Amino acid sequence: MPEPLKNLLHQALVGDMADRIAAHAPAFDKPRFVKLATDGLGALELMERSALIRDALFATLPADFPEAAAILKASLPASGRPGLSGWMLLPVNQFIAARGPDHFDLGLDLLKALTPHFTAEFGIRQFIHRDQQRALAIISHWVGDPDQHVRRLASEGTRPRLPWAMRLPQLVKDPGPILPILTALVDDPEDYVRRSVANSLNDIAKDHPDLVATFIAGHIETASPERRRLLKHASRTLLKNGHAQALANFGFGAATALTCELRLLNGVVTFGEGLDFEIRVNNAGETAQSLMIDYAIHYVKADGSLSPKVFKCKTIMLAPGQSHAIERRHAMRPITTRRYYPGQHRIAILVNGAESASQSFLLIMPN
Repeated sequence: MPEPLKNLLHQALVGDMADRIAAHAPAFDKPRFVKLATDGLGALELMERSALIRDALFATLPADFPEAAAILKASLPASGRPGLSGWMLLPVNQFIAARGPDHFDLGLDLLKALTPHFTAEFGIRQFIHRDQQRALAIISHWVGDPDQHVRRLASEGTRPRLPWAMRLPQLVKDPGPILPILTALVDDPEDYVRRSVANSLNDIAKDHPDLVATFIAGHIETASPERRRLLKHASRTLLKNGHAQALANFGFGAATALTCELRLLNGVVTFGEGLDFEIRVNNAGETAQSLMIDYAIHYVKADGSLSPKVFKCKTIMLAPGQSHAIERRHAMRPITTRRYYPGQHRIAILVNGAESASQSFLLIMPN
C-alpha cells in the first residue's frame, strides 16, 4: 500500500523548515511557527496541511512582502548548503501566490528562484490570473533560461487545466497567448521540458481540438524523432477521439476495404476479473494501410446510460491481403477514478478513429 501523499508534509519537515528559515532571519519565531504549523496537522489532507503551514508563515514572516521574500530567497539551497527544498516549498508556493501579486515582478522572480528546488507551477497561476498580459510578458523570457526547471515552469505553469491547481479560465477560452511559449520550447533539449509542452497542448486540445491539430500539422514536417514523440503525446486525446486531422498528421487515413472481427471469450464478467477478447483485422484492399487500433469500453452509469472510455491497443502496418490478430484482457477491478455498476456494458473496436466492430457483455457485481 503506497504511503498517503498527505504524509509528505509532517511534523519533522515543519521543524526542518523552521531551522532553515531561522538561519537567515534571527528574529524568526521558530517555536510559534512550529506550533501553528503542526496544530491539528495529522487530521488534515495534503493541501489542507500545506494551507496550515502557509498560514503559519503568514503569522511569523514579516508582513512586508519584500522583507519576507528576501528571507525566503536566502533560505533556498545554495552552494551545497541545505535550505528550503522539496515539499517544504508547497506551502511557500501558496504564500507567494497570496502575497506576491501585489509585488508582481518580485513575486515572479522569487518563484523563478524557487522552481529548481521544487516546482512553482502552483504559485505562478495567481499572477497569470491577476494580470495575464503582464505575467506572460515576463514568463516568455524564461524559455531561453539555462535552467531546465525555469524553462519547464514557462510551459507547465501556464497550462490551462493543470491538475491539482487552479484553472486559468482566460487561457481555457483563448490559449493563443501561450502558443509562442510552447513553440519556443518544442525542440527543447530536455525531455522533462518537452513532456510539459506536450501536456499543455493536450490540455488545449480538450477545448480547441482543431487549433491543436493545426498546430501539430505545422510542426510535424521534417520533425526530429524527439519532436515527433512530443507531438504524438500532445495528440493523445485527439487520437483517442478519432479527430480526422490529428489522425492524418500521423499517417492514419480512413481505413478502406478492411474487415474487423471482434470475438469475446467470456461474455459474462464477474467484477474483479477481466474481459477477454480477440480482434482480427484483414486488409482486403490493394495497398498497405497504417492502422491505429484502439478499443472503447462503454461503462454503465448509475442512471443506466453508457459512458465510453477509450484505451490504446496497437498500431500496425497491414499489407494487402494480410490479416492480424490481437488478444487482450481488460481488467474490471476497483480503481479510485471509477465506480462500477452491474449490467450490460459494451466494447467497441476503433480502427483509425472509426468504430469497426462491437459487442455487449454482462458485468456481475459479487455479493
